[in-house]
Order: sequence, then structure tokens, then C-alpha cells
Amino acid sequence: MYEGAERELLLGNLAALIGSASWNILATFLRLPISGTHSIVGAVVGFSLVARGSSGIQWNKLGFIVASWFISPVLSGTVSVLIFIIIRHLILKKENQLEVGLTFLPFIYAFTVFVNVFSVVHDGPSVLKLDKIYWWGALITGLSISVITGIVVWCFVVPRLRKTILDSLETNTSSISLKVIRETGLQISEDSQSIMNGSSVMMNHPSSQNLIQEEEKDKNNDLKHADGVNGIAEIMNKKDCHSLSYQYQTADEQYINGTEEQEMKSNNSVESVEDDKPETRRLFSFLQILTAVFGAFAHGGNDVSNAIGPLVAVWLIFLAGDVQQKEQTPIYLLVYGGVGISVGLWIWGQRVMKTVGEDLVKITPSSGFTIEIGAATTVLLASKTGFPISTTHCKVGSVVCVGWARMRKGVDWKLFRTIILAWVLTLPVTAGLSAMCMAIFYGLKIM
Repeated sequence: MYEGAERELLLGNLAALIGSASWNILATFLRLPISGTHSIVGAVVGFSLVARGSSGIQWNKLGFIVASWFISPVLSGTVSVLIFIIIRHLILKKENQLEVGLTFLPFIYAFTVFVNVFSVVHDGPSVLKLDKIYWWGALITGLSISVITGIVVWCFVVPRLRKTILDSLETNTSSISLKVIRETGLQISEDSQSIMNGSSVMMNHPSSQNLIQEEEKDKNNDLKHADGVNGIAEIMNKKDCHSLSYQYQTADEQYINGTEEQEMKSNNSVESVEDDKPETRRLFSFLQILTAVFGAFAHGGNDVSNAIGPLVAVWLIFLAGDVQQKEQTPIYLLVYGGVGISVGLWIWGQRVMKTVGEDLVKITPSSGFTIEIGAATTVLLASKTGFPISTTHCKVGSVVCVGWARMRKGVDWKLFRTIILAWVLTLPVTAGLSAMCMAIFYGLKIM
């Protein structure tokens, strides 16, 4: 279609880069998680409409991409919810969650490594000669490396992680009482160090002694003016007997009571949520390091490759002067794309991370683990089949579905509707921006 019009195609891809980048920057500024893949698709549609009209668009493929707006979040959300249900049944509902979780740790590592290795080896890059390996060779390679990984994790990682978590829990438990003492300003004698074990202590703080004396004086004054038994009963009902008894509670009891009051207040607004236990939280926080790397790998294999597609086209057309673009994508362009996404994450990534990770739904380490591994698995499998899936759509779909599975009223549906609107606007907005740039190029007669 663009044979003999290499300059026109080159400027068209440049317009696509300008249009998609502009919308991505604006959406990130507004803290909206949109799809970089669909931004590029819309931008390519925009310049093609200006350059070749409707004949330059393959409408059936475009409809397939539009359908992926809904397929991506539903598919990824379903996978993540299934993983969450399995994790909840096998680990979260058990009494000794730490030991059960450590037992399954090698299998989780093995599964994650298998999916990554298989996705790389099967139809891999020709530069590494991986495209010549048959599917069964990729399967055997993935299984072998995953089994080795599981054995290493069982022999070395599990014992070390168990010791680290138990030592950390013991340290935190023994420091609770000291924390309460520091916050309240109470002083204890050297003989009263048994507070670490939750035993009762005598408080030597002057304020507690003054409080006792004042309440005794008030009680005596009231008794003098009381009229018989009924008057005394009325006075006793008016008195708040909790104030003195609280002074003689152990530090651990005070801490627990204060925590329960805060939890009761927070549970008035939403349904009761089963948060992770401390040891479970630490276990899955460690696992999230693995799944975050897994997700970043999937993101690089999908969104980065799509985002730099027009850049690769521009560069190859410039070097070869041919629209066929038969050469392999240069490694330095892939590195450039990887550096670009890393810098973008470093500078502005926290804006979208806050929306997805905090505002949309409450995420615990266990639910975060299932969200990341479910979304990454979906993206990698879709990338291998050539389905134009969006990493962003998958991640948001997993967050919403797992959040809804944990607690029915935990999802901010108003924010989710705003995100859906941004998804719908992505293709027409980027198409319009790209078309405008292409029209400007035609107007400047630089074709």
C-alpha cells in the first residue's frame, strides 16, 4: 500500500508516536491507567485514515482489538480470582498459615519460572536461535528449569525465610510494650520489666497518682451531699469506673484495646475484611518480589514492543529505504524501549500506581500476589498467541475481580467507571491526535 511512498509511511509512524505519547502523558498526569498498546493502535488508525482513507484500515482486526477492551480484564480477572480461591483454600484458611505457605513456596516458584521460561523459549527470538526449537523442546526446557528451581527453593530459601519471619515476629512482639510505654510517657521500675510478658505493673508516673487522689476527693464530696442509698447509687452510676481500671491494665491489653477500637471504627464503613496475619503478610510480601519481576517481564514483552513498533518502522525505513522492513529489529532499539519504560516508571509511575494499588481497592500481600501472577500469566499467554491484549487492562481487571472476591463493597466503582471511560476514549483520541499531526505534515508539504 505504501510501496514507493516510504517518506509518507515514515512521517505517518512519526505522527503515530506523537499522538500516542501525548495521550499517554495526559492520562498519566490525570492518574488514569490506560493501555499503551491501544494508544499505538489508535494512532496508527489516525494517520492511515488521513493518508489512505478507510481503505487503509483492516476493520475486522480493529474490531478484534476493540473486543479485547472487555476480554482482557475479564480473562485476567478470572485467572487471578481462581488463583486467589486456591490460595485462600490451601493457605489463608489454615491455622498455621506460615508453615503451609512455606510448603507451597517451591511449587509457586516452579510455576512462575516455568511460565517465563516457556514463553521465552517457545517461538523465541531468532537472534538467540530459539525460533528453531520445537514446542516440546520448549516444554521440556521449562519443566526442567522449574523443577531445579523448586528444589533450590525447598533446600535453601524455605529454611532461611522461615527463620527470618519468625525472628522478625518475635522482635515485633517484644517491642509492643515498649512502644506503648514510650507513647504514653509511663515510667516503670526496674523490678517491673515483666511487662514484656504482658504481666501487670505498678505505675509510678505522677499523673496516675494525682488522678487517683482527685477521683477519691470527688467521690468523698459527692458522698457527703448524697441523700441516702438512692443518692449514692445515682452517683456510682454517673462515675466512669473505666478510667482508673485502665491505669492498671497491662501494656499489651491497652495496646490490644486501642487496636480493637480503631478496627471497629474502620469496619463501620465497609464489610469486615480478613486481613493477612503478620506471618502471612511477610511471606507473601517476599513472594511479591518474584511476581513483580514476572509482571515487569510480561509488560516488557507486550507493551514496550508495541509502543516502539512505529519507532522501529521509522528507523528501518530510514536505513533501508524500503517499506517491506525485512530486517530484524536492532537490539539497541529494544534496549532504548526498556530504558524508556524504566525512566517513565521512576519519574511518573507513582501516580498510576496509587490509583491501581490504593484508590481502586484495598490490596493485601496475598491478594496482590494473586493479582500480579494472574495478570502476568494472562499477558504472556496472549502475547504468544498474537492476541492484542493490554497489560494495563489485565492488571486493572485482576485488581477489581480479586478485590470484589475478597469484599463485596471494597471496590471504588466510581473510579472504575472513570477508568473504563478513559479506555474507551483512548482509541478515538489517539487517532484524532495522530490524524492532526499527519494533516499538519501534509499542510507543510514535507512529504
